[in-house]
Amino acid sequence: MSAIITLKNITKYFDEDGKKLLVLDDINLEIETGEFFMLVGPSGSGKSTLLRIMSGLEKSYKGDVQLDRNMSQKDMSFVFQQFGLLPWLTVYENIELGLLSKSNSQTSRHQIVERELKQFGLEKFAHVHPRDLSGGMRQRVGIARALATDPKIIFMDEPFSEVDSFTAEELRKELMQIWIQRKPTIIMVTHIVAEAIELADRIGVLTARPARIAKIVKNQLSRPRAMRSNDFFRLEDQLYDLIKP
Repeated sequence: MSAIITLKNITKYFDEDGKKLLVLDDINLEIETGEFFMLVGPSGSGKSTLLRIMSGLEKSYKGDVQLDRNMSQKDMSFVFQQFGLLPWLTVYENIELGLLSKSNSQTSRHQIVERELKQFGLEKFAHVHPRDLSGGMRQRVGIARALATDPKIIFMDEPFSEVDSFTAEELRKELMQIWIQRKPTIIMVTHIVAEAIELADRIGVLTARPARIAKIVKNQLSRPRAMRSNDFFRLEDQLYDLIKP
């Protein structure tokens, strides 16, 4: 399987009190086309920063981000931790937003938005504004918006951290079904090890700051993952040992 995105010698500094603070130290990584890749690591290790560099949202760094030759920034979507919805737009208009920059006709846009509304059970909320939705519903809108453009890569920054555990469980199941159906490449940051094991093909473990790649762990558990199995717990212990040596 070919790499859809390759990181070479990614190094990132933050300015703190007039001093340069090394955050990411010579990160080298390849993400395979169509895989579900998760980033985990200690709090403050730079997981979200690395995700933003990969997605092109963060421009200030040293090193090289290489995309597959058939890829461009227009083939990417980002799902934010804080939902990232525009409050003055309706659910329908938020989902449609990414399509406006493309050459879709109005009829085509309507068909795509209707597809995503149906996929996420949002048909009855199409003309509702985000303020009138629960956190789980708002994140469904955020994911639907990201999917509407049929991206080749979806970046997700702790997308379920703002919802309760039961809603997060439902959203993970929905996301997994969509990934199986559509097979985008998903690159996601999480601080929950069990979430990474439930979803990922491979898990990249970052060290504490300055972050390096401690290990890339291949998740060989069959799907759907039995979250209370001995194999699941063994992999969970392995990852915790890497994160907190």
